[in-house]
Amino acid sequence: MGLTNNDIFKKLRVAHKLRVTDIVDICALVDLKVSKAELGAFFRNEEHPKYVECGDQILRNFLNGLIIHLRGPMPPKGAKPQQKTKKK
Repeated sequence: MGLTNNDIFKKLRVAHKLRVTDIVDICALVDLKVSKAELGAFFRNEEHPKYVECGDQILRNFLNGLIIHLRGPMPPKGAKPQQKTKKK
């Protein structure tokens, strides 16, 4: 009995203390439009009649958006990474 995409999505939401509006904003970073109602269907109990399975594409796009949310946008190719300055 492995983890489903819905389980992974729920665990990431809890681990990063994300609200539904945060998840909508994160998905928008990768041009994925998802509504609060759609997200609510992913987070429901499997026995609920309005439960919807989270597809691979939705989870993949959310993860890509989460990377951008946490790290910032990827620098253009050929650009040197910025060095962090030490605080004194």
